[in-house]
Amino acid sequence: MQNNVSDVILLLSVAQINFLTLKEKIILQKNLDSADALALLSINDIASIIGRIPGSVSWNGAETIRIARLSERIMRKCSIAYMPYFSPLYPALLREVPDAPFMLFYRGCLDILYGQTVSVVGTRRLTPAGSKAAYSFAYEAAVGGCTVVSGLAYGADGKAHEGAVAAFPGRNGNTCGHTAAVLPGGIDTIVPQAHTRLAVRILETGGCILSEYLPGVPAEPWRFVQRNRIIAALSPATVVIQAPPGSGALLTAGFAVDYNRDLLFHTAAFCAEAETVAQTVRNHLQTEVSRGKSKRWKLENTPEKYLYDGAPVIKDYNDYRLCLAEAPGERSDKVKEGQLPLF
Repeated sequence: MQNNVSDVILLLSVAQINFLTLKEKIILQKNLDSADALALLSINDIASIIGRIPGSVSWNGAETIRIARLSERIMRKCSIAYMPYFSPLYPALLREVPDAPFMLFYRGCLDILYGQTVSVVGTRRLTPAGSKAAYSFAYEAAVGGCTVVSGLAYGADGKAHEGAVAAFPGRNGNTCGHTAAVLPGGIDTIVPQAHTRLAVRILETGGCILSEYLPGVPAEPWRFVQRNRIIAALSPATVVIQAPPGSGALLTAGFAVDYNRDLLFHTAAFCAEAETVAQTVRNHLQTEVSRGKSKRWKLENTPEKYLYDGAPVIKDYNDYRLCLAEAPGERSDKVKEGQLPLF
């Protein structure tokens, strides 16, 4: 999306106001004609515009504008594009969720998010079986013309991206192998750094890298969780490869359920190797919970919990497609009744 510098500075300024909701950011942006006007507002002025008095927050209009101008320069230097929420080209699936980003920053081809997509997530502590499952599922999905969405992290994310780009340029002259990576910080910095080459490969094969954060924003721990909601929102279905109790991948699973998306687990999540890892993690979490250093919900947040709430189990991409065409709950009911094994 193209716009003049003044308009971009205003968008970037509003985007970084963390104490405002998406709806409030849209209202504020519509009531201002420049970033300079925003800089002159007090917190009471902002409250008057949005119709709500924010809690105990810190507001420095001049500093907000300074950061926005710096980000705009980085965007021009690094060829970073942007997409505000109100653009007709904003990904439709992401627009559906109530906490969608006010802006998306991206490099590469955002068009790949307009067609078929599937989100693939999993633990960083991936077993060999899990590694094979993530790679092959993503490869076959990409060959089938489906964009694979993940988070570029170590483990399942990285293997999913690798599998998708390996499908490029496709069979019989069909272009495929597209994948989209959602970052937990500014798009000008690849996290983890070791996946920089993989990020380049994603762009080389027609994929995209995106983030809701302004360039220069560091990848702090809480932003990884926020990133996960975008991964879940960008696809009609999320597939969890492997995820021991308390795994961040299960947070993504939770977002998928909250957004009324399909949630599926790969058979690799229940193999013997995965159970060994899960038991090690359970033992550690139990110790941490007993010491008050961790919350019990992490211990209780397991793949089995979602399975018995109705999430089906699939063995590969073809099985995934068959599963989506089945009646809701059909597979999970059979698992509960012992008619189908987990793997």
